[in-house]
Amino acid sequence: MSDEETLKVYGEKARDYVELTEGFNETDPRLEAFISDVPKGGHVLDLGCGPGTSSAAMAERGLSVTAVDPVPEMIALAQRHPGVEARLAGFDDISGTDVYDGIWANFSLLHASREDMPRHLAALARALKPGGRFHIGMKTGTGSKRDPIGRYYTYYTDAELTGLLEEAGLTVTARETGSAKGLDGVEAAYICLAAHG
Repeated sequence: MSDEETLKVYGEKARDYVELTEGFNETDPRLEAFISDVPKGGHVLDLGCGPGTSSAAMAERGLSVTAVDPVPEMIALAQRHPGVEARLAGFDDISGTDVYDGIWANFSLLHASREDMPRHLAALARALKPGGRFHIGMKTGTGSKRDPIGRYYTYYTDAELTGLLEEAGLTVTARETGSAKGLDGVEAAYICLAAHG
């Protein structure tokens, strides 16, 4: 993600984001399912890790966690968690083949532009080991726009997102839809897809 305004908002609101996500992992069945699907001691990527709350939960369960985010303030927070290797990186910095047993892309790729999404998903699919577990969370809808606090979003329908994952070589195995309030305080519809390489 290279949208400077979005990065700036996350940098300025890093502490607010911690408060928003605090305690979330204890009640998130999607994260529990992801952890359970990854081999014991497996290597996982937390893409757009934010303050590292999901990374911390994975590390606590014995996974080897690489956490990346393009916002320095978020990486500083993520690095505080034991067992989490956090580094500054964006979507374009993901490379390698058969590196990860699991990739957790929870509401991060929604900040990528529509034209860049196929390229990002292809790189992630390559980095995932055969049979590896992939999770993606996105807001649903059409088009792209900025939210009330200035973050850039690209919205997808279920069919569109499923098609993009399949084109990248991933097989969708489960889906969940719902709605929740984000950092901007606005209730928004979302979809979470589980897939395998």
